[in-house]
Amino acid sequence: MATRTDAPTRREQILKEAARLFAERGFHGVGVDEIGAAVGISGPGLYRHFAGKDAMLAELLVGISGRLLTGGKRRLAESDGGDPEVLLDSLIEGHIDFALDDRPLITLHDRELDRLRDSDRKLVRQLQRQYVELWVEAVREVYPGLVEQPARAAVHAVFGLLNSTPHLGRSGGLPGREATAGLLHRMARGAFEAA
Repeated sequence: MATRTDAPTRREQILKEAARLFAERGFHGVGVDEIGAAVGISGPGLYRHFAGKDAMLAELLVGISGRLLTGGKRRLAESDGGDPEVLLDSLIEGHIDFALDDRPLITLHDRELDRLRDSDRKLVRQLQRQYVELWVEAVREVYPGLVEQPARAAVHAVFGLLNSTPHLGRSGGLPGREATAGLLHRMARGAFEAA
């Protein structure tokens, strides 16, 4: 059985490098030969794993939206009706992990979502809406005086805050992962308090 500590598969390596390159130079600024070279295979060798760049982009953007939703649902199930504060903190921590560990995907989403086929773009939006609603419910449990629309706006604002990590500079320029995560967490909670 595979675990998170196992070496990434070739497919995962390709996706990681594609995300990095697409984020750095844009979807149209990267060829399959460059992606292949980044993982040590020929460009045409990529076609054993993906139908093309469009398929890579779709898997990256649909995949991260699905992983965020699945992670949120898992955190909700693990809370099992427990302390709403703990659930909200857990959701924030999970999103911070994404925002710090998958920074190229945030850039890619911002720049390239419109390049997806309509069906893939609709799926990304559907997964994102479900993820937002999971958060809205959690936020309203902690802040019962917050009605639905302002809660939803606050969730989107916190996502904007957390997803700003690509603009924080290179990883070496941050104050360290733990300190950055702590700062982002305090700011997210502060934003919900202010709402």
